[in-house]
Amino acid sequence: MTGVLEGFATIAVIVSVGWLLAHLRVLDDSAQVNLSRLAFYAASPALLLTVMQRTPLDAVLSRNLLTSLASFTAIAVLYLLLARLRWPGESLGSRLIGSLSAGYVNAGNLGIPIALYVLGDVAWVAPTLLVQLLLITPVYMALFDSDARGERPTLLRSLRRMFSNPITIGAIAGLLIAVLDVDLPRVVADPIELLGNMAVPSMLVAFGISLRRGPRPAAGASAGHVWTIVALKILAMPAIALGIGLALGLRGEPLFAVVVTAALPTAQNIFTYAVRYRREVTLARDAIFISTFASVPVIIAIAGLFHAVTNV
Repeated sequence: MTGVLEGFATIAVIVSVGWLLAHLRVLDDSAQVNLSRLAFYAASPALLLTVMQRTPLDAVLSRNLLTSLASFTAIAVLYLLLARLRWPGESLGSRLIGSLSAGYVNAGNLGIPIALYVLGDVAWVAPTLLVQLLLITPVYMALFDSDARGERPTLLRSLRRMFSNPITIGAIAGLLIAVLDVDLPRVVADPIELLGNMAVPSMLVAFGISLRRGPRPAAGASAGHVWTIVALKILAMPAIALGIGLALGLRGEPLFAVVVTAALPTAQNIFTYAVRYRREVTLARDAIFISTFASVPVIIAIAGLFHAVTNV
């Protein structure tokens, strides 16, 4: 339990540095964008390559991966059923944004540092990253295209998007290195590792800037919709992950990892999708903002429960 609190304290300090620098106008919105781009296009792929090449294949292609996929699917279906009853006029694109906001976890920007400081190893978030990047994202992108353009999604278009994502490329490259048992020379490995070390602080400082300069969330008529999504994301999804994990035979640290990962907030790239396809931009933004704060006490409570029951 102490390790969890120390982990969140470490993350909070770095986020606070970003907030303070934005408050003092040392950094602005352009700095947030540039730090995020650095993390997305260079540092995070390097970090994932480093992590994946050191992770045994059975630790990635495991029951944790199946649990992550099943948990997302269950939450997405649950949201779509609720949306049909409570918001019957939503378009396909709006429902896609809602289901992603309810089930697509921030396994990159916040999942990596939380896995590092709370779970003790970034490798625990690798199965969820792979599920989201290699399976969920291509399917949703094809559906978004279909909704926006009135075109039938194609396999080629989905594959092109998948393999143009730098985080996907980094994860796959690391996985291939591990599978082929390639030993990278130090002149290559050391710069990659050094670049990867920039990922976590860059993401957290950028997030701190967004907290200082972002608008007030969940105001007006959309508040009920936002809080429904947040409840699904922060409360229902970890509960479902717990049930599925137990059913698949997970216990101890692996079960702890999938439940904590499921309790992570909505991923920030959902906002990017909302802007790109002009669907529920404010809803996505508010779900990300509120679920980020709400996830902290929930993850601490999960850690306390697991520590009391299993001494993880």
